[in-house]
Amino acid sequence: MKKWMLLAALALLAWQYMDTPSWQNPFSRSKPAPMSIAEDADEAANAPSGSSTLDARCDGRRYCSQMTSCAEAKAFLRSCPGMKMDGDGDGIPCEEQWCRM
Repeated sequence: MKKWMLLAALALLAWQYMDTPSWQNPFSRSKPAPMSIAEDADEAANAPSGSSTLDARCDGRRYCSQMTSCAEAKAFLRSCPGMKMDGDGDGIPCEEQWCRM
């Protein structure tokens, strides 16, 4: 009986470890390659004027605690499937943390 309880506890811990991204190493993400000033200028010239859109790279972040701003959370919600940031389904992510009215 003790072996089964220990096995169940280990299975629960393993499941929680795999399901909770905050347990994973935040430093394991690869950093983007540095760009030269000429490449930055080319990108700025090609960007659509008048709209400040944030390009969200779906890098595995899904929760409000992993975002750094309301704009970033909105871009992720708009661009990436499987986001867990809009609890009430009204299209506004992270209302308690970043996107307060």
